[in-house]
Amino acid sequence: MTLTPEIIALLTLDVIFLGLGTLALVLSLRIAYRWDYAASTPLQYRLTKQSTLVAVIIKYIFVLKLPLFLFFIYTCDKLSAVITGAMCASGVVNSVGFGLDLTLFKLFNLYGFGFWLLLHTEDASHVRLAYTRLKLILFALLCVPLFAEIVLEIGFFTRLDVSKIVSCCGTLFSAASSSASLSLLFNVDARVWVGIFYLFYTVSLIALWLKSTAGVIVSNTLFLIFALISLIVFFSTYVYELPTHRCPFCLLQKEYYYVGYGLYIMLFTGTFCAVGGGLLASITHTIPYRYWRLSGFFNTAYVVSISAYPLAYYLKNGVWL
Repeated sequence: MTLTPEIIALLTLDVIFLGLGTLALVLSLRIAYRWDYAASTPLQYRLTKQSTLVAVIIKYIFVLKLPLFLFFIYTCDKLSAVITGAMCASGVVNSVGFGLDLTLFKLFNLYGFGFWLLLHTEDASHVRLAYTRLKLILFALLCVPLFAEIVLEIGFFTRLDVSKIVSCCGTLFSAASSSASLSLLFNVDARVWVGIFYLFYTVSLIALWLKSTAGVIVSNTLFLIFALISLIVFFSTYVYELPTHRCPFCLLQKEYYYVGYGLYIMLFTGTFCAVGGGLLASITHTIPYRYWRLSGFFNTAYVVSISAYPLAYYLKNGVWL
């Protein structure tokens, strides 16, 4: 196990999140079981105050986890300087068998807790706190991936061996990758992935225009998946201007002007507003115009930004990679 200030900070916060999450979980289950807003009893008064405490804890966890996701990537990127073979965060993440799973859990939890905050905001706007029981049950369900992420992160840094020789991102994100799923991506013509990417972007806009809740949720979920695939397989090569460099982590490095941060923020914000707004609409039976407008803006900004790279390369060099 290697301990650096960054790792110590992450592990310390994991312990804090575990303690606060457990407390909030116990209170949530208790409140959800006994909640009755119509009752005018001392118990209901205490439950109302406790629900406020739970909300504060959850918001605290989310507000910290948002930058900590980027800090985790930064920590792995920094560790790549001392691990043989690793050129960026991807080598470090994949040096442990469940490193990629940990990253996906982190991303899923951001979406999950982000949606919880949307539901909490909607609940707080109702005089009768109509969604209190629902949001507490939702938090109880979200505790499963939250605790799983904490356990995986502790296990990840515990098993991280700086003396181990790992594969660089050039090997990991190629047809020669040891991961069957990753190697499969590169065995399909990149134009297929790009075509599907633009297809689901178009479908997502049509779904927004039609105000189809199910359409917005499904199309944006698929748009997110194929946006990441097309970024790895096709668009990243134009950012790096190298036909063999397809790493989604190197986009976050200084050498490429940290362009990945902007791209990922646009992509994740756009898809979150669409999916989160759609799920909220299915509960409240209202159209979340604000969230869907934001989704259309950020998704379009991402598509325009990422499409500019191959276009600029072609205009500059007269050929495609």
